[in-house]
Amino acid sequence: MPINTNALWLSLAAAAAAGALLASPAVGQAGRGSSTPFQAGDRILLRVEGDSVLSDTFTVVKGPALRLPNIGEISLANVARADVETYLARELGHYINDLTVEARALIRISVMGEVDRPGFYAVPIDLVLPDALMLAGGATPDARIDRLKVVRGKSELLSEGALQEAIARGATLDALGMRAGDQIQVPRAQHDPESKWRIAGIIVTGVAAAVGVMALSR
Repeated sequence: MPINTNALWLSLAAAAAAGALLASPAVGQAGRGSSTPFQAGDRILLRVEGDSVLSDTFTVVKGPALRLPNIGEISLANVARADVETYLARELGHYINDLTVEARALIRISVMGEVDRPGFYAVPIDLVLPDALMLAGGATPDARIDRLKVVRGKSELLSEGALQEAIARGATLDALGMRAGDQIQVPRAQHDPESKWRIAGIIVTGVAAAVGVMALSR
């Protein structure tokens, strides 16, 4: 499904102004040193001021590289996703004078389980994980947020404890090492059926005792 570039830029800008969507500089610092490199299938939301042809969402091709109209391929080998804006500003500067560039790395992930709008989302890599849940409508009342999982294929990227620690320190999706195709799973709270029977037993016992007392008092 194509991405509405203008709408996405506006939503990112609005959320950044509200402080709810994009990570703060302090958060970015947590993941900057271990930023994941690009791979084919990642996306880059690019806006070049005054150039509508280069202002679009582009998919990273094998190489990895960014294939741009009228320019060709720009290698992304060994380029950290967190550094894409600085890198592209320098590379495009070889072709365009006095340009203003905005760029964001996006990955397409799925948010499944106990959220209001489960599905697939193209999200910026500097998003923090709780905000990714908000894009999916937020957790339902039955969600176990403390049991979140980040899954790639059949494997969990981080243990439950390590993931909760990363969330607590405000780690971004990039710092978590998330890639296109990864899934955030929000499990449902497991209600203990035995506790229901125990509660029912207490109620029945209490009622029986009350009936016995009433019978004796007559």
